[in-house]
Amino acid sequence: MKSKILNLLVVLTSLVGFLEWGETNQLFLVQVEAEIILKLFKNPSSALHPFVILPLIAQLLLLFTLFQPKPNKILTFIGIALLTLLLGFMFIIGVISLNIKIICSSIPFLITAVLTVRHYTDKNSKQKSQTN
Repeated sequence: MKSKILNLLVVLTSLVGFLEWGETNQLFLVQVEAEIILKLFKNPSSALHPFVILPLIAQLLLLFTLFQPKPNKILTFIGIALLTLLLGFMFIIGVISLNIKIICSSIPFLITAVLTVRHYTDKNSKQKSQTN
């Protein structure tokens, strides 16, 4: 059950990422994703970019693991890795530009991702030590 909760938290924390560019442009990732999903139905070629598609695929993978009896560790790791491409990049941009909003919006995801990976790796190492 803890694995499913952590996977859900990874998805939810990825949605609160904050983007800000220029003087007046700012959006949360959940808003960006809603616009992208609408564009996929209207004009698919305008939404086909790796920084757009990979995080969406990652979230779908993580949501898929929530419906499995035992969440798949490999799918979870792939989902986290793909989401980290975007949110890790956003964190670095926030640090470089000293934008506290971007930094603070990406930290919950990064912490949750690390805790989730630790959970899966600790669980795996405990199972191996019990079989020996």
